[in-house]
Amino acid sequence: MSDRLTEDVSKLQSSFTALKAEVGKVLVGQDDMLHRLLLGLLAGGHVLLEGVPGLAKTLAIRTLADSLDGTFSRIQFTPDMLPGDVVGTQIYNPREGTYTVRKGPVFGNFILADEINRAPAKVQSALLEAMQEKQVTLGDQTFKLTEPFLVLATQNPIEQEGTYPLPEAQLDRFMLKIKVGYPTKDEEVKIIDRMAGAAAEPSANKVMTTDEILAARDVVRQVFVDDKVKRYAVDLVSATRDPKANNLAALAPLIDNGASVRASISLIKVAKAQALLSGRSYISPHDVKTIAHDVLRHRILVSYEAEAQGKTTDHVIAQILENVPVP
Repeated sequence: MSDRLTEDVSKLQSSFTALKAEVGKVLVGQDDMLHRLLLGLLAGGHVLLEGVPGLAKTLAIRTLADSLDGTFSRIQFTPDMLPGDVVGTQIYNPREGTYTVRKGPVFGNFILADEINRAPAKVQSALLEAMQEKQVTLGDQTFKLTEPFLVLATQNPIEQEGTYPLPEAQLDRFMLKIKVGYPTKDEEVKIIDRMAGAAAEPSANKVMTTDEILAARDVVRQVFVDDKVKRYAVDLVSATRDPKANNLAALAPLIDNGASVRASISLIKVAKAQALLSGRSYISPHDVKTIAHDVLRHRILVSYEAEAQGKTTDHVIAQILENVPVP
């Protein structure tokens, strides 16, 4: 590891600390949520936030976008939406007999997909190509999306009325799924003071450019990963697919489908970002453990037996982290 890399990591840690502080001028509490949004930004992966209404999910994403010098689009998902409302469409001109392309709101750097699970599957699927290939096809034309391209989606818990489950292929394209909880009582008092006080509501200033974000991602890719840590990440993912082979036979009846190879890739990518934000130019096994729940919870399908026992994917992941040997 070069001294240059160590120096770059130190500078970026300071830059992202300043970015976090700028967002904190508007957002009270929710430090874990904000930290994981920054991990997604650094690792170049899309982020899904789940929580009941009123927990500042949309505010956090909008404020983060306000702090970055890039284009921002908000898509409010509703049950009557069409795919063209997301990606755009071709409009026929009868006089000239030609089609013109009208690009949708997905053409931007930072896309807020608000309440994404309130739209049916065909609309959610319109995002698949954009999220994976960073491009959109309209008719016979394919348009590359501008980097950085990041989808930051919110959803309400699936038990709520008027929601649709996200297709598995859609879920797998989110690098992180963050569960958002309620603030503490002290934080809630601060929220009231800030949002319902006499002073004007605060706003965030732009403190980072898109070029700086892309440069930061280049540094993240250089973060060192030991082969033992790579093997540890693969062991964790493998345990979700074949618990018996990993001495976790008790979990086998609880899992219908395990995590994909994309999960192993995401574990390392996000762990690299976690190391950088911690001021290190190398990954430790603790980095992998820290972000494992957020990377894996939406990639595991639990069985009916698990649901009957009240066991969630987080329970499964916790058992795996407890039993898979750490290098």
